Amino acid sequence: MKFFKIIVVLLIVLSGCKSKQEQTEVVSKKPNILFIAIDDLRPEIGAYGSEIAITPNLDALASDGLKFNRAYCQEAICSPSRASLMTGARPETINVIENFTYFREANPDIVTLSQHFIQNGYEAVHTGKIFHKPAFADLDVSWSRTPAEDKMTVEMSKTPGGFALKENQEMFRKNQADMIAKYGPNAPRNGLGKGPAYEKADVPDTFYEDGYNAALAIATLKDMLEKNPDKPFFLGMGMKKPHLDWLAPKKYWDLYNPENITLADQTSGPENGAAMGLHPSFELRARYGIPKKGPIDDDMARTLKHAYLACVSYVDAQIGKMINALDEAGVRDNTIIMVWSDHGWHLGDMGIWGKATNYEIATRVPLMIWTPDMPKGSRGKTSEALVELVDMYPTLCELAGLELPSHLEGQSFMPLLDNPEKKWKKAVFSQFPNPALREWAANPLSQGMRETYFGPLIEEVEAKIKKQQGDKWNRDLFEKRLMGYGMRTDKYRAVIWKDYINPEKEPVFVELFDHENDPKETKNIAEDYPDVVKELINQFNKGWKGNLAEI
Repeated sequence: MKFFKIIVVLLIVLSGCKSKQEQTEVVSKKPNILFIAIDDLRPEIGAYGSEIAITPNLDALASDGLKFNRAYCQEAICSPSRASLMTGARPETINVIENFTYFREANPDIVTLSQHFIQNGYEAVHTGKIFHKPAFADLDVSWSRTPAEDKMTVEMSKTPGGFALKENQEMFRKNQADMIAKYGPNAPRNGLGKGPAYEKADVPDTFYEDGYNAALAIATLKDMLEKNPDKPFFLGMGMKKPHLDWLAPKKYWDLYNPENITLADQTSGPENGAAMGLHPSFELRARYGIPKKGPIDDDMARTLKHAYLACVSYVDAQIGKMINALDEAGVRDNTIIMVWSDHGWHLGDMGIWGKATNYEIATRVPLMIWTPDMPKGSRGKTSEALVELVDMYPTLCELAGLELPSHLEGQSFMPLLDNPEKKWKKAVFSQFPNPALREWAANPLSQGMRETYFGPLIEEVEAKIKKQQGDKWNRDLFEKRLMGYGMRTDKYRAVIWKDYINPEKEPVFVELFDHENDPKETKNIAEDYPDVVKELINQFNKGWKGNLAEI
């Protein structure tokens, strides 16, 4: 009996040890990452103060996580922004400053964010748009598997232009055919021959791509947990809206009363601003039914903003479904959720429609993070720290306990999760090559573009630049080498226009905006404050390294 009691005690002790070991394994298991990308979303979210946007799921995430009020992209266009944040390096470092340069061809050996997680034992997969085109860019390197298409119960719609309505499909087909017949087979490369800018149709969420990709992300989550439950995952869910075209199910349009939709109140460019700082809204004007020149009238502007908002609510609903799936799968308590947009968007602000500028409205983005172990005092808080999308790579690495690759050019903002009010970066940086004399993919103007209906607009904006710049005008410089560098400090935005091939040369032009007194950047005050300009140029010359937070 005594021996039996000893055996029982030993079994209890061993059982207790095993339990502790299992607990340690649970605690030490690396966190999962849910990486949610949204395309072309400015901070038009309830949590960011929008008085009209209906975004309950993003608002709920912000109320329980940490929201960054001053987060900025590195370039306000898709490919450079996404390539930068996914490689953790800045656009000029990776030689991606327009949409047609594929980052991997320019940087064969660079280690991307998801690739680094794979190298550290993660399963990495994505649905929708994370990198720019193609949809599954860098599949064999940045992703360890494909999404669970075989688990889907609905098929992806493959209608012309993605439209649901037959009349819009036919319009898209016809416009493409007409454009090719008139301008040749390369016309679609420049985004010409489009259908309408928006559509509302009484279809299920999964008809349009974001609804389908959200359902695919959920199916993939379940598939990963079923096949390999003990392996941490990096799951990217890319939402294409509110990128043009603004296609969303009718129920999301019906959330809004058009009479309550307010329009931009600043409908002209900054006083004394750079003539090359704004573009002629090429991307929107390529759509059917949009005026090819001149202003967008108020009725159309209200419809367009309504379409944008409907897409924002549509995307918000998909994000809510994904987060609910985490809860239902029982993995929320070990998953870090990061939500970001690749750049902002002018909705008539400064008189233009689109991204692709160096101003606040195009470079400031929503960015929020939720972690299971975030301090209670930080939950629901808003940080005013200056942060950048290039900072996400080192932040996620640090949160997951991974070493940081040596090539990174961002700074982990993990300390802000403990103290959102901590003193942080002195400045953040973005850039964009001459918006006025570039196509909307940021590539230099093609002859074909000049021969289209955009020709007169190009001539008009070129005349304004010549008038403003005088003897500084040089076609090769302004069309191919002029870069606007935006630097945002706590108080100011400076846009320094330079020849990026010859950076040692003096700036061609400088813009200065006082955000304490002029948050909408209505007036360039550079000529009135030369000492401030000199000080900011000195700060700019220190680069991103010279403006990091002191830890």
